[in-house]
Amino acid sequence: MHIATATPAWAMLAYLVAGICFILALRGLSSPASSRKGNRYGMAGMTLAVGTTLITHMNVGIIEIAIAIGIGAVIGLVTARRIAMTDMPQLVAAFHSLVGLAAVLVAAAAYLNPQAFGIVDAAGQIFTVSRIEMGLGIAIGAITFSGSVIAFLKLNGNMSGTPIMLPGRHLINIGTLAAIIGLIGYFLTDQSPWIFWTVTALSFVIGFLLIIPIGGADMPVVVSMLNSYSGWAAAAMGFTLQNTAMIITGALVGSSGAILSYIMCKAMNRSFISVIAGGFGAAPEAGSGGAAKVDRPWKRGSADDAAFLMSQAEQVIIVPGYGMAVAQAQHALREMGDLLKKEGVRVKYAIHPVAGRMPGHMNVLLAEANVPYDEVFELEDINGEFAQTDVAFVIGANDVTNPAAKTDKSSPIYGMPVLDVEKAKTVLFVKRSMGGVGYAGVDNDVFYMDQTMMLLADAKKMVDDICKALQH
Repeated sequence: MHIATATPAWAMLAYLVAGICFILALRGLSSPASSRKGNRYGMAGMTLAVGTTLITHMNVGIIEIAIAIGIGAVIGLVTARRIAMTDMPQLVAAFHSLVGLAAVLVAAAAYLNPQAFGIVDAAGQIFTVSRIEMGLGIAIGAITFSGSVIAFLKLNGNMSGTPIMLPGRHLINIGTLAAIIGLIGYFLTDQSPWIFWTVTALSFVIGFLLIIPIGGADMPVVVSMLNSYSGWAAAAMGFTLQNTAMIITGALVGSSGAILSYIMCKAMNRSFISVIAGGFGAAPEAGSGGAAKVDRPWKRGSADDAAFLMSQAEQVIIVPGYGMAVAQAQHALREMGDLLKKEGVRVKYAIHPVAGRMPGHMNVLLAEANVPYDEVFELEDINGEFAQTDVAFVIGANDVTNPAAKTDKSSPIYGMPVLDVEKAKTVLFVKRSMGGVGYAGVDNDVFYMDQTMMLLADAKKMVDDICKALQH
């Protein structure tokens, strides 16, 4: 029985409604205030799309499909309940890898049994257009899979966040990509197995090569770009499966991920083309990384000192970073903000576009802690206020507050817009110790400035102690 069958009119209408739900989901996710509604639209659209597909393919191993869905649902539920918010970036990267692998498996299944997919002519040859779809799907899917695996390993700490520079990497990448494109072109005239599997193997390799040169500071853009790749891979396989819902969903994910990556690249002063090429924001001669300069003079403060300084301030800007996420300090931070507001202090939160390990990471954590949306500001909306701010309270954010990005051309983060915390009258910097550096491996001059007071402790414990001091 062929998988590719004529789609009934009611199914086309259902896919259209599902597509509208996906568009409404993207619109809802554009703002923290409407994000929950956006998630509900996305869930409704996916349920409708999957349900319609199953109903229109009742004669294609429905029992096996139901078992597979059940197993996947159990794994998804268990993972969602157990995963910590700090591990969400790794989870997103892992999900992207699964989408890419699914595209590879679908393309391989279509190649090995094209009759079941209804993509062969009378002579038993795969249609030319299907070969194009298959070649693009397996190439993009394999790149997404291997690239996402490397991103996962870097985010999870199994692999160093430092850029890994292979000698002649640009020539290797260009040569590999040219070989993939050339072989896909040759595949249109010859469907020999060696061509198909060589494209597959080279695509896995280039995904690996594109991601390993990218440093930790740029990882949020990588996650966004891989999200785009996974969408395009799904869209390509949607054509092979002749499934309208997959084409719509994949195109939406691919285009929205690409747009988000472009916006983030502009926010980081990076080239969008260099994101796709791999290795952006990284230079082998970068000399600012390495161990922290602990021999420089710095001032240490206590929770009582911080509580006093902030309670006497007119405005406090809180800058959260990945260290806050690791310590799960967002709830204590919101309590501190509430206590300061009772003292008549204006409290605002400054969010850098790439704070954390994925786009919107800090927004999600603050929303989880019920921080009011109108107190949360993006970099471009609040950066001008630091010069008129009494206290900048930095909790676990290093690279996104590092002025070296503006002054040190040898720094791997040079050119990236940062939050101007050093312009505040007082900077309170929460950090575990002076011996560590940020994810990009760059020391921060703010630590050693006259107006900076270092609060060395676990972020949650420090904020809890500050809350106790404010209450007394």
